[in-house]
Amino acid sequence: MASLGVLGGLSVPPALAQTRFKVTEGEFAPIPIAIPPFVPGTPADGDVANGVSQVINNNLKRSGLFAPVDPSAFIEHITNFDAVPQFASWKPLNIQGLVTGRTTRQGDGRLKAEFRLWDVASGQQLAGQQYVTSPEYWRRIAHIISDQIYTRMTGEKGYFDSRIVFVDESGSAERRVKRLALMDQDGANVRYLTRGADLVLTPRFSPSSQEITYMEFGQGDPKVYLFNIETGQREIVGNFPGMSFSPRFSPDGQRIIMSLQQGGNSNLFVMDLRSRTTTRLTDTPAIDTSPSYSPDGSQLCFESDRGGKPQIYVMPGNGGNAQRISFGDGTYSTPVWSPRGDYIAFTKQGGGQFAIGIIKPDGSGERILTAGFHNEGPTFSPNGRVLMFFRDPGGNAGPSLFTIDISGRNELKQPTPGYASDPAWSPLLS
Repeated sequence: MASLGVLGGLSVPPALAQTRFKVTEGEFAPIPIAIPPFVPGTPADGDVANGVSQVINNNLKRSGLFAPVDPSAFIEHITNFDAVPQFASWKPLNIQGLVTGRTTRQGDGRLKAEFRLWDVASGQQLAGQQYVTSPEYWRRIAHIISDQIYTRMTGEKGYFDSRIVFVDESGSAERRVKRLALMDQDGANVRYLTRGADLVLTPRFSPSSQEITYMEFGQGDPKVYLFNIETGQREIVGNFPGMSFSPRFSPDGQRIIMSLQQGGNSNLFVMDLRSRTTTRLTDTPAIDTSPSYSPDGSQLCFESDRGGKPQIYVMPGNGGNAQRISFGDGTYSTPVWSPRGDYIAFTKQGGGQFAIGIIKPDGSGERILTAGFHNEGPTFSPNGRVLMFFRDPGGNAGPSLFTIDISGRNELKQPTPGYASDPAWSPLLS
């Protein structure tokens, strides 16, 4: 998509310290940051320059960790990307980070985008990169730059250069049409992957390729499919006796784990996508479903009613003894392991409410992040910092997507073309 290189620093004062602003779970004030409009290489580059800086501004603001300063307050107006900023003009605004950039159309038609991140207090350049790509990818460049800024200032990986697959819902409640859809994490570039002739559910990304697995209810029992985003090709994973549910990839992308119903119960099975051989992982008279691997594949969590009502269990990745980890009031469902391994997210139902929460893999530290009617289906951002879920108020209205920080702060509605449910976050694209 893009070639990129490190952008060398200008003649600036020596670094006073390695600047990094620690993000904690307690009280937190967003980092004040200034993102002036990028400088256009020529007047014809003005729209793209403004677009790139605006996407960066929106990404950082929506993360909840940054507070972009209103440009109307700026004392200095950046007109020369190659000059060192006048830091004395930025310090009165209490700005900690300053982003400068330039976009230029090359002679071969490609777009060159450059940026620098400055520590205003020390005058130190913290990061600098340049990218060359086709002009249609300018939004993606903005996401990549956003990730660079996020990482350099928080110490955590970013998540902006990623996508969301979800179920787009349209029509009346009685005749709802459900299509698989794909969009950038900020809601842009929506694409529809299926036509809506059959019911689709639970799309999930491969961690290692641009593939999705999902369920489709067409003629007969539901089937599990693989869909390649780049080629548009789809194939059936396999024909199974009984109904299959909740397909999800293993961390290496080589296997799919799912729940297969046989009679009144369901158990967990894993299929090797190369050999198409299937291995049974649980064998109980209960309903075991919604499996999700830990990032290293050594463990998996799942939902089971073997104790009388749905709860979360953890067991070795290749099967074995399962340990219950949820013990609060109500029922627990749709567990999903964080990409960084520290939490398992879940839906909790009780007292007429549906809550989204997180719990440590050993069962400690349970926290409810948001509660109401009707929340369901959490999915983690690639860095494990943000959860997306859907909320359906019932009646004639339809579901919408929301995001919330794992601290429980910054709940936001996610922009989508219409009603939306069952989101799944991709890994980082770059």
